[in-house]
Amino acid sequence: MRAALWLLALFGIAVAVALFAGNNQGTVTLFWPPWRLDLSLNLVLLLLVGAFVLLHVALGALSALFDMPRQALRWRTQQKERAMHASVLDSFSHLIAGRFIRARKAAEAALGQEKSLTSGGHAPANGAQVRTLAHLLAAESAQSLQDKPAREEHLKLALDEGAARDAQETREGALMRAARWSLDDRDPDAAIAWLRELPQGAARRTLAMRMKLKAARLARQTADALETARLLAKHRAFSSTAAESIVRGLAMDMLNGAHDAQQLQRTWLSLEAAEREMPELAIHAAQRLVMLGGDAQVAREWLLPVWDQQHQLGDTAKVKLVRALETGLDTLDATWLARIETAQRANPRDATLQYLAGMACMKRQLWGKAQQLLGQAALGIQDPRLHRNAWRAVAELAEQRGDAEAAARAWKRAATE
Repeated sequence: MRAALWLLALFGIAVAVALFAGNNQGTVTLFWPPWRLDLSLNLVLLLLVGAFVLLHVALGALSALFDMPRQALRWRTQQKERAMHASVLDSFSHLIAGRFIRARKAAEAALGQEKSLTSGGHAPANGAQVRTLAHLLAAESAQSLQDKPAREEHLKLALDEGAARDAQETREGALMRAARWSLDDRDPDAAIAWLRELPQGAARRTLAMRMKLKAARLARQTADALETARLLAKHRAFSSTAAESIVRGLAMDMLNGAHDAQQLQRTWLSLEAAEREMPELAIHAAQRLVMLGGDAQVAREWLLPVWDQQHQLGDTAKVKLVRALETGLDTLDATWLARIETAQRANPRDATLQYLAGMACMKRQLWGKAQQLLGQAALGIQDPRLHRNAWRAVAELAEQRGDAEAAARAWKRAATE
């Protein structure tokens, strides 16, 4: 549509020019005594247009001629800027290729080129960012070369340059790299100090929290490490299995750090509900509480969620649960005895439950039932420790009823298993 309109406009201009020029009888007379010059009006108009065009071209040529020094300076500045950025790219390329000496030299070359531009009055718009990045690349190369003084020098300069408004992101990266280097040097306190200098938003990034988790674990700050691991799990920085394993391990470390039963109970209550329902963690906490002289009834309360899902546990976890409950059988109440008997009747072929029910009956002086259950458990249980305990209990029951021969056989089995 636009092309059609332009075509119509050109036709109109052509018609107007033809009408004006074809029938124009006007003349222009110039008097220059004693001469007189008569010119056609059309010719005069053409001469005026030609003179205007010639003057315009001449002025453009003169402007270009006088602008050549400025253009040459601009071209040289652009070449220097390109060389500066090329040096930064070369430094990064050498760094990831493992050519650390060349990477540092390229970074230092970029710094020299940027300094030359600035001193010449042509500072690049992103000069602060380029300087920060170049110093950071040089520091990274020095770290790989185990040149700690050079690393610290370039890091300090990078942080100073990163204070500029347009280099904040690069400064945050420098702080994170400094924390990583401290972790490589096995200095968790320094790593934590670097991470604390990060802005609040940057400190909650996954990379920063991963480093904080590692530093807290190295510094044995288990509470901070556990809190960080929880945040990472919520941000899905780990798979669900890995997150559960990390949180469980840190929670166990906290429980192991308790020196008495009261401190252990406070630590247990500080854990989240989902963590207290982890079978391995609940079993470990209950065993730890009994070992510190705590109330066995409280330990069984901690184990109740695990017991409710004991049919879903693997053989190893079930054995650990039975061991944890076995330590408090002396104070076992009727409610727990009913739970154990119900579970054993629901799984009559489960040797582990037979063992637990038999030991509970033995503590309650239900000798006949204990003899039956422990005899069956001793033949089918797989765990070596529970196997020996089962035969030992069978031997004690045999001695109690005066069957010396059966007791001797049971003691022999307990000793050889």
